[in-house]
Amino acid sequence: MHSSICGLYKHHQFVFLSLPKLKEKKTLLVGMQPQERRKCDISSFSCCFKKPISKLNILTKAASASSSPSLSGSGAEYSEQVLVEPKKKTQRISGIDQDELQDPMDLADPDSCFCEFNGVQLHHKVCDAEVLAPNTLEEASSLQFPHSTKRVNVPMILLHGFGASVFSWNRVMKPLAQVIGSKVLAFDRPAFGLTSRVNSVEHSSPVNQDNRPLNPYSMMFSVLATLYFIDFLEAEKAILVGHSAGSLVAVDAYFEAPERVAALILVAPAILAPFTAHKVVKEKEDGRDNQIQESSLDSNNRENIFLRFSSLLSKLTKYVAGAIVHMVKGMGEMINTLYQKALSAILRSALGVTVVRMIIDKFGIPAIRNAWYDSNKVSDHILQGYTKPLKVKGWDKALVEFTVAMLTDSASKLKPPLAERLSKISCPVLIVTGDSDRLVPPWNSERLSRAIPGSYLEIIKNCGHLPQEEKADKFVSIVENFLQRVFGLAEEARLQAVT
Repeated sequence: MHSSICGLYKHHQFVFLSLPKLKEKKTLLVGMQPQERRKCDISSFSCCFKKPISKLNILTKAASASSSPSLSGSGAEYSEQVLVEPKKKTQRISGIDQDELQDPMDLADPDSCFCEFNGVQLHHKVCDAEVLAPNTLEEASSLQFPHSTKRVNVPMILLHGFGASVFSWNRVMKPLAQVIGSKVLAFDRPAFGLTSRVNSVEHSSPVNQDNRPLNPYSMMFSVLATLYFIDFLEAEKAILVGHSAGSLVAVDAYFEAPERVAALILVAPAILAPFTAHKVVKEKEDGRDNQIQESSLDSNNRENIFLRFSSLLSKLTKYVAGAIVHMVKGMGEMINTLYQKALSAILRSALGVTVVRMIIDKFGIPAIRNAWYDSNKVSDHILQGYTKPLKVKGWDKALVEFTVAMLTDSASKLKPPLAERLSKISCPVLIVTGDSDRLVPPWNSERLSRAIPGSYLEIIKNCGHLPQEEKADKFVSIVENFLQRVFGLAEEARLQAVT
């Protein structure tokens, strides 16, 4: 027999039932027959259970005393009500359920491929012109210039930007494969797409020159993965196409192995172009000072001794000043290192991960729409393609590790600034940008084209930050025209037509 307590409080009925299999403090609230109700002050309930009712883990059932229907008091009905538990609120980030995250391979598309590189499963897709279906070839051929009769026969590797994935190239992969007459490969960089999320400490591997652990979320890892895929395609060279932050990977891959890069195509490149500035040659000023000193020595011997003493004093001052500057610089680097470590610890904490999730939830989808010139063309299919990686287990922690890697990238600090190396690029370069790009303004691409000798600049009208998606046909035709110019395909086609 179930012991029960019932009561009527402020026109609502409260009925408690203690089940034999549960402890006394697990008492649950169920219904009883109206005729069995009796008045009881609410404080008596708290006394019975030795804690406030609001803190009890109970299932409540309250109804208006004046209009409540008759409730059956059978134990069977009580047990049915007791077994029902309130549903837990589902957490969603940018519309994606976070309670049912999956492994990347479980989310793969039919044409998805995976390969292991230094402990990371890299998700990629390959489109080969030789194995394309006939109807696909016809669709791709409609994008070509009529006089194009020869292909480059050099594979192409596509590098996506921040927050994107292989999905951002899906509209142009097949047409580009037909244009070059070879394979086009796109892969997801670590922390993005369906590439596996790994622990940056456990999966760090000593593959760099200094034999130091290589962070899988670092820029160098993406560079080496790009060069790995050139070997994967069994090619000596490849055309590297980088979009936004992927342009940095393409350019760094060129400087890492310039002999492996046939051409660079930078789409809305997130590369800060250098400002034009007058160079101050300090050596000339020092030489002029020396000439003044030599003329003074010839005029007077005493003045010569004085000038020598002044020169020694000046050198000593410079030496001391240099030592002080070096010490201050060392202190600055130490402070910067401590700051980076503290910031990394904060980002890796539960608070940091929560902040990242909040940012993605609040600004993720608006950022996608803002990347287009016409946000009305951003379909549900596009939004699903960009938010699909949020279904991968550990996506949030991987994004934190990627951010930490960018802030603490020691390898890039050992090299001269990229702005100073742009003028040394000798391979053919094409820069494509939209005239309405809100993320990377077109004027930056114009300055970048002036910094890279012999580069070509193409600006697409009524286009935002994603030319390969928003203006796919125009983008492919620009790439084809560029390849014809730099590889002489148009001239060869013209000569074949004449003969």
